[in-house]
Amino acid sequence: MDFDLIVRNGTIVTASDIWESCDIGIKDGTIVAVGPRLPATAGAQEIDAEGAFITPGGVDSHVHLSQAGILIHNANIDGIDRSTFTNGVIPDRENYVADTYDTGTRSAVAGGTTTVVTFACQLKKDESIIPVIENYHKHAKDQSYCDYAFHVIITNPTPQIVEEEFPRMVDEYGITSVKLYMTYKPMRLHDYQILDVMYSARKLGITTMVHAENADIIDWMTQHLEAKLMTQPYHHGTSRPPIVEAEATNRVICLAELMDTPILLVHISSANAAKHIRDAQTRLLPVYGETCPQYMFLLADSMRKEGFEGAKCVCSPPIREDKSDQDAIWAGIKNGTFNIVSSDHAPSKYDHPNGKKLGLQHGNLPHGKFRFIPNGLPGVETRVPLLFSGGVLSGRISPQKFVEVTSTNPAKLYGLKKKGCIGPSFDADIVIWYPQATFQPFNLTNEMLHHAIDYTPFEGIEFKNW
Repeated sequence: MDFDLIVRNGTIVTASDIWESCDIGIKDGTIVAVGPRLPATAGAQEIDAEGAFITPGGVDSHVHLSQAGILIHNANIDGIDRSTFTNGVIPDRENYVADTYDTGTRSAVAGGTTTVVTFACQLKKDESIIPVIENYHKHAKDQSYCDYAFHVIITNPTPQIVEEEFPRMVDEYGITSVKLYMTYKPMRLHDYQILDVMYSARKLGITTMVHAENADIIDWMTQHLEAKLMTQPYHHGTSRPPIVEAEATNRVICLAELMDTPILLVHISSANAAKHIRDAQTRLLPVYGETCPQYMFLLADSMRKEGFEGAKCVCSPPIREDKSDQDAIWAGIKNGTFNIVSSDHAPSKYDHPNGKKLGLQHGNLPHGKFRFIPNGLPGVETRVPLLFSGGVLSGRISPQKFVEVTSTNPAKLYGLKKKGCIGPSFDADIVIWYPQATFQPFNLTNEMLHHAIDYTPFEGIEFKNW
């Protein structure tokens, strides 16, 4: 058998097994053989893994790139003139976008992620999703360092879209998932609209992703906090207590049970929301859970940093106050409540007038207003190393579970048939981790990363491998 690349002497990890002292034979970018002592091939490049772990390339299935809409909508800013926004495109998007497909996927690869599933975002006034999908393809074409796919964010589910365009989305563009928001005024859907989308998704056999937070509670809490001048970045979390997420999670599970269709609850942050997902799973409902590293490694005190620095850790759902929520997230990964760990990479710069400091431009208070801070954190580069260093090497999860939640499960859930495993016929997307004996631990700084963002929320965290 001919190879053009052989990776030798590795400890191969899949979602189910660990194979020591194994070689991987690769031809034309595809794995063609796995086993001990593969025969040498004339002209083949060889890499000695030195006994290190070899894992499938990471699949990050929740990444926002070249998406100005997320920065605007998530800031809950009602005063922006959206009259010129159409087909998912914002004319002056360069003033809002931080990571493009070029910088974002460069960052992904540097962190061991070889496939990203990003979002084509429909805007409220868009009467069709087809031009939206086409426009996002243009943003990504010839700009990506790794493989990419799309989800479609649905904000205007007209009968034409859900009945006529959803089948085209699947058949012509190979997209197998849509995302819905239960919060953010420019994006939120009401229960009736959610049912419309679920009904069509059920017929097509695709997955509905849901950002589950109760919008009315958030609005009520925000208004009353502002009346009390409690508007610092930290109070972003105060406006969204865990019950906000738990209620919406339970409600959308009920809607999915009524419609008998699969759903994925994304970026779950709290113990109560996780419990609703686990209860549904024990009743054998097709309910899946996703969480993110910020809910595993950070606590709400990160939003109390000096000055306005806490804005760097504002995301939704918020990073939680109580360590019991953090512990519940880790437990949910171990017991299978969370099928996927994604980054929810939603990048906006800090020191930029349309970035996190947008929160300082509103009101007369020196600490700004959290309502105007663009939500979201950068994390596509740090996701896999964080979970390897803080999960596998700390003994919190097994190497197999690590592969399962960072690569294999997202590949399965979204139909990426050649991703997420090391074996014959799979794409040769592989990551070799440094042998522990040769790796020097370090504390992360933003200057080490490859994204276009001027900060990382994980600044200072020690990494025992990368």
